[in-house]
Amino acid sequence: MTSRTAIVLFSGGQDSTTCLAWALDRYERVETIGFDYGQKHKVELECRRTVRERILNDFPQWAPRLGEDHVLNIDVLGKISETALTGDAEIALQADGMPNTFVPGRNLLFLTLAAAVAYRRGCTVLVGGMCETDYSGYPDCRDNTMKAMQVALSLGMATTLVIETPLMWIDKAETWRFAARLGGEKLVKVIQEDTHTCYRGDRQHFHEWGSGCGTCPACELRAAGYRNWQKGM
Repeated sequence: MTSRTAIVLFSGGQDSTTCLAWALDRYERVETIGFDYGQKHKVELECRRTVRERILNDFPQWAPRLGEDHVLNIDVLGKISETALTGDAEIALQADGMPNTFVPGRNLLFLTLAAAVAYRRGCTVLVGGMCETDYSGYPDCRDNTMKAMQVALSLGMATTLVIETPLMWIDKAETWRFAARLGGEKLVKVIQEDTHTCYRGDRQHFHEWGSGCGTCPACELRAAGYRNWQKGM
C-alpha cells in the first residue's frame, strides 16, 4: 500500500468496481467520481451508490480507505452526441466500422474533469477501467490514448498525475478472476448483484453474471467472460 491518494473513475459497472477494489487494496485513500452525461443506462448511477455501500459494510479492510464520492452533471456531452447510448438509435455498426455506442470524447472529458477534481483534492493518481483486450474498438480506451492524456494533464496542470489502467491488457474472464483474487467470493457477489453493465439499462432480468438484457454488446461480453472464467476454474 502506498500513501498516495487516488480517484477512481467509477461508473458502477463491473470494470470500474474491479478497479475500485484494486485501488483500495493499493492506496491509503481512494475517492470516486461518476458522470451523468445523459446516458440511457442512467441506472448505473444508482448502482454505484449501492456498490459503495456494500464496500463500506462488507469489506472492513477497505472501508476506512474509501473517501468522498463526486458526481458531475455533464449532460452537454449527451446533447452533442448522436449515439445509441445517449439517443434513440438502435445499437449497430457505423459505416466506419465503429459501433454507434461510441460516445466521442467521453473518456477524454472524464479524465480531464477527474484531473481537475484531483488537483483540488490533492490526489495524484487517476484510475480507470479502460481496456484494449476486450473492447469495441473505442479509440479513447487505448493505451496510447491514456499515455497521451497522462502527459497532457500533467503538463497542463503543472503537477505529476499518473493514469492507472489495471485492466488494460486482460480480457473479461481475467477481469472476473482478478476481482475474485482481490475480494474473494464476496466481491464477485457484489459484482453479480449490484453492478450494472447493460447498455439498455435493464435491471429486470437477472443472470448468473448479473442483471441485463443479455443481448446488447456489453451484456454479451460480460456473460462470455463469466462463462470462460467458470470454465477455467
